[in-house]
Amino acid sequence: MVNKADMNKARLRRHKRVRGKIFGTAERPRLNVFRSSTNIYAQIIDDTAGHTLCAASTLEKGFEGSGSNKEAARKVGKKIAEKAAEKGITNVVFDRGGYIFHGRVKELAEGAREGGLNF
Repeated sequence: MVNKADMNKARLRRHKRVRGKIFGTAERPRLNVFRSSTNIYAQIIDDTAGHTLCAASTLEKGFEGSGSNKEAARKVGKKIAEKAAEKGITNVVFDRGGYIFHGRVKELAEGAREGGLNF
């Protein structure tokens, strides 16, 4: 029998390793990304207080199109940057969540940069 590696278990191990180095503060919160097979989610988190400052995803009302492609990821990146600007957040630390910085994760980051976030 073939033993296939559990990809999510490996991702969580990578994410845990990265989280040991990345920490969001009130001045520079953490932009966290979660990617499922059908949707993509982004949160801006203040780790000192333990609060989510704002969030965006493909599940929000008014979101049109598929949630599992690069165009959707770019829209979510722009939306999270919009919400962050309303709260006065311009500088963030990017947390890719253990995913490779490629594809939808990269598009979300580029959309957030286009929206005005610096990281």
